[in-house]
Amino acid sequence: MEKLGLIAGNGRFPILFAKGARANNVPIIAVGIEGETSPEIEQYVEKLYWVGVAQIGKLIKVFKQEQVSRAVMAGGLTKTNMFSSWRNLRFLPDLRTINLWYKHVKRRDDHSLLGAVADELLKDGIELQSSILYVPQLLAQKGILTKKQPTEAEMEDIHFGWPIAKEIARLGIGQCIVIKEKVVLAVEALEGTDAAIRRGGNLGKDGIVVMKVSKHDFDARFDIPTVGLETIKTLEDASASVLALEAEKTLILDVEETIEAADHARIAIVGLS
Repeated sequence: MEKLGLIAGNGRFPILFAKGARANNVPIIAVGIEGETSPEIEQYVEKLYWVGVAQIGKLIKVFKQEQVSRAVMAGGLTKTNMFSSWRNLRFLPDLRTINLWYKHVKRRDDHSLLGAVADELLKDGIELQSSILYVPQLLAQKGILTKKQPTEAEMEDIHFGWPIAKEIARLGIGQCIVIKEKVVLAVEALEGTDAAIRRGGNLGKDGIVVMKVSKHDFDARFDIPTVGLETIKTLEDASASVLALEAEKTLILDVEETIEAADHARIAIVGLS
């Protein structure tokens, strides 16, 4: 069977994707990002190469020498590093990345950046595929997914927050907001979902509602909203009572364990469409 390339970021998703591909007898050539990707992924792939976060040229070279013509992106990157001191020395960008960053990326939001990377791959005959290709079972379903049911007041907060969350996502600011009693306590930006939840929890004290949605130009090739066991732990620490997700467009990693952990923490998970 044709080999599939995997550009593996951080978190559990790259590992779960590799497992899904293996279950379908698809050989994976993985490229891990130094300082981001878990070495555990090596157990589930044919080969594993390592590149720096700003070494697109090297990544493409790996795929070409392995005769990979289709690839998938899975997992995130620590975005706050883009403003770290001595970032050019730390990331050691190659010429292809520098050219892409300064000549072809007009906006710095995730969708524009990842779309530019996809275009760069395609120039060398490498087509980026949907990242849910072998793991459709991870997509959140519509309805109340936990035994714990949201209260009437919490459902009102969800309906209040939905259009706000979708608009913030449309503007490319973030995909998560925190609400309590129809007041927006926190909005996710560069810091990521967990940091936004903690900030909202500090303000709301308890019973906060957290919403995570997709962007209006949802593209299953990259930047799919994702939650999992770590998210539930953060919600519990922030005394959250509800996690509302956009159904069919949000990944729940380790689905059964995540829902079980939410029930144990008395947190309702709701899938919305």
